[in-house]
Amino acid sequence: MAETDPDLTRAASPGSAGARAIPPSRMALLFTVMLVTAAGNTAMQSVMPSIGTALGVQDVWISLAYSWSALLWVICAPLWARRSDRRGRKAMMALGLSGFMVSMLLCGLALHAGLSGWLSALWALIAFAAARSLYGGFGSAAPPAVQAYVASRTPRAQRTQALSLIASSFGLGTVIGPALAPLMVLPLLGLGLVGPFICFAGIGLAALVTLRLRLPNDEPQFPARGSAAPYSSASAGAPSDPQALEPGEDEEDDGRAPPRLSWFDPRLRPWVFAGLFGGHAQAMVLGISGFLVLDRLGLRDTPAEGAGPVGLVLMSGAIATLLAQWGLIPRFDLGPRAATLWGIATAALGTVVLAVAGDLHMIALGYAIASLGFGLFRPGTTAGTSLAVTRAEQGQASGIVASLAGASYIYAPALGVWLYGHSDWLGFGLIVALCAAVLAHGWKGLQADGELTRERA
Repeated sequence: MAETDPDLTRAASPGSAGARAIPPSRMALLFTVMLVTAAGNTAMQSVMPSIGTALGVQDVWISLAYSWSALLWVICAPLWARRSDRRGRKAMMALGLSGFMVSMLLCGLALHAGLSGWLSALWALIAFAAARSLYGGFGSAAPPAVQAYVASRTPRAQRTQALSLIASSFGLGTVIGPALAPLMVLPLLGLGLVGPFICFAGIGLAALVTLRLRLPNDEPQFPARGSAAPYSSASAGAPSDPQALEPGEDEEDDGRAPPRLSWFDPRLRPWVFAGLFGGHAQAMVLGISGFLVLDRLGLRDTPAEGAGPVGLVLMSGAIATLLAQWGLIPRFDLGPRAATLWGIATAALGTVVLAVAGDLHMIALGYAIASLGFGLFRPGTTAGTSLAVTRAEQGQASGIVASLAGASYIYAPALGVWLYGHSDWLGFGLIVALCAAVLAHGWKGLQADGELTRERA
């Protein structure tokens, strides 16, 4: 018989709020699930500018190759989040890792065929975009499941720090990914620049096996468990997860399923605005940074030498992100509103430094300052979205967060690169304008931290 999650029993019993803390070993496993996908994606991003140059395609087409995957992410993440409420978080995490693993493998093979001359550059990019869509369609199952797992087992006052810890797995992944990417460029095996794709597919498989063996099953215990939900049941909403029940939250105490959340829910609207526009700014910075390094260091004619400098810049940003999420947020006990506003202001400052940078040192410094800001901003908006709704709605809220993150990458990186290709100041000016809009809106519209983190009586 499969092992079941003891947290479900503890959470359902009265007075068990203190037992909600997730064991460190289990938190480490959840952290690893997010870490592997973040490291793999950032390793890919560190070599894609060089691969695009080697294929002889324009920068904007490399950015657009991600768009279909990002659109699928926006569509699918809320669906998987709702399904995790009915079928358990572990199953969705496993599905997400599987999507990541298969996508990385097929992406690597498609690009290898293009670099080897077996496919034209156009068909190699089309094959890459098709393989990448597996990550958008199925890889999107993991992040909302992890977020919902953590949010529904964490007291409100501690939720910003807990979600910040999970978010920091992306930061650590963006340190590890660019650091390992140059080491995974394996010319002796004939893989070259696509080596990181193949290597991270193997790492994803190892993470999937570990998840299956070490994380207890957490399927919600309700009468329809184990059978496909009929159309009428789906229309009425999914039964809530027993571990989501918390005395004092009226919507959950009556045992009824929570209503379907939308981006336009009055409780979520300010956080959705901040997450969407700030996410677009972050996506543009990431999209431009690799090509900025190649241009300002004069590496367009030697694209294979670009992976190292691009990786160093991404690593500097990742370390700054970790400083924000492991140091600043817990040290100063920042709430969602404070983290969001301070973060977006810092990101704007870093973007200005990046715009005027002329050498590797200044590029890395500007990117690090911007990443420090986004490292505060992302956990702030994530925690704000979580705290704005009830515990039974955490699965849906996590789906909205993941969907917002995907929406930022549908066209923003390509738009940023296209504007940067016409004028540096057009690209960076739009990023600063987006940050300013979020700051102005958030100053007036975001709920105070004291109200958000107050335990509901």
